[in-house]
Amino acid sequence: MPTASITPSHFPTSPLAFRSADADQKARVRAFADEQAVAATAARDRLADLWAAATTRADRAAALRTVHAELVAWRYELASAAAGRLGQGIAYNAERFRTPIAANTNYDRLGVTGRLRDGAQWDPPTRTYVGGLVTPAYEAMLRYGQAAEARFALDHVGGDVLQNWVVLPDGRRIPGNRIVRGRAARAVAEELTARVAARGIDVSRMETGGNPIYTATPAPQGSQALFAAALETLADPGLTPETYLTGRYALFQAPQTKKGSDAVNRTFIVAVGALALGDTAAALPADIDLRCYVLGQDAACCP
Repeated sequence: MPTASITPSHFPTSPLAFRSADADQKARVRAFADEQAVAATAARDRLADLWAAATTRADRAAALRTVHAELVAWRYELASAAAGRLGQGIAYNAERFRTPIAANTNYDRLGVTGRLRDGAQWDPPTRTYVGGLVTPAYEAMLRYGQAAEARFALDHVGGDVLQNWVVLPDGRRIPGNRIVRGRAARAVAEELTARVAARGIDVSRMETGGNPIYTATPAPQGSQALFAAALETLADPGLTPETYLTGRYALFQAPQTKKGSDAVNRTFIVAVGALALGDTAAALPADIDLRCYVLGQDAACCP
């Protein structure tokens, strides 16, 4: 196999990780690429051993599933050792890094997200964070919120819910995540508040005001179908750069845990690419997760 080396350069830091102007915190955030490179190298070697014993494509897919699960455990261990979350938000809980997304959809807010500004202050009347310094995380969410709004016009969606679809190499189409705006987004904000409060967490400063737009993970059945399809695609002994990108898109469309899936999927997909494609597996875009959640398959799969 055309195995390639894996370095921290394969893992450009997500803009969502930069939520402070503090130089020391920025350095700590960038250092996570070192952790990912080490974990991806171990995952690549583990997968090579498992694939060496595989006799069918199903065996290869099962090996991928095993390696992915081991990376979920790796990410949970890192979360357990961490001091807490970046920036402002609801209470940090490492257990959620290994909690499967089951009945409850995962929602991520896009657009104006005040809590991502460094030093922002809570404004009770508007239920938003105001002021503070602009950060890369704030700018990324603002930019992708605008891109999400634009998708409604580009895809000729007249309502408040846009359904993304994943087209597989065999022509199958599986429903992926959704983008939710307007009245539907305000209903999501209410649902999220109720869900977090039910966990016994203080929601008095949970940012639900403004004009939110959310991404929503697929229904559980669709998510598992997408995850299986991603592994099946990546298990192809004849994997090409094009089908690799399709598998990558399907993988990011189907996060498996409440927290930490982006880091797991980044580490996993680099390991697979290094093993299956060698040097033709390029470094990830820094905003790969947002690209896959918002832009649609054709744009997200552009190298």
